[in-house]
Amino acid sequence: MPLILGLDPSLSCTGWGVIRAEGARLVHVANGQVPTDAKAPMAQRLAHLQAALAEVIATHRPDRAAAEEVFVNKNAQSTLKLAQARGCVLAACGAAGLDVNEHAARLVKKAVVGTGAADKRQVQAMLAVLLPGVKIAGADAADALAVAIADAHLG
Repeated sequence: MPLILGLDPSLSCTGWGVIRAEGARLVHVANGQVPTDAKAPMAQRLAHLQAALAEVIATHRPDRAAAEEVFVNKNAQSTLKLAQARGCVLAACGAAGLDVNEHAARLVKKAVVGTGAADKRQVQAMLAVLLPGVKIAGADAADALAVAIADAHLG
């Protein structure tokens, strides 16, 4: 019964979600978001992100983690910021000795909804079906739970 930490890296607000996979059954454990202060220096934002995720990992003690693969924006500056945040996310997992599986956004949507072209609304609707009664902390946490669910299915 692996405990899976799903991660949706972002510099502005990284989402996280923890589920337990019990065979085909999925159980929600926790979810949340780690926002950073856009006015703070980059080094402080990254340090805050890494420390907050280290605390999530220490609290929930997942068996493995899964993160959405980086995608390239048309805006190179946005892609660079995403890559830096993603590096912090991976470093926090690596420091805790967690293996991290990486999944493309389209694959995550397909695993959760059945189509890689699903929109955020459809993903969130399926989360309510797959994790009955779950209270989701926000859109970034929902994306992270979707990554965890996809990882449970794709293993």
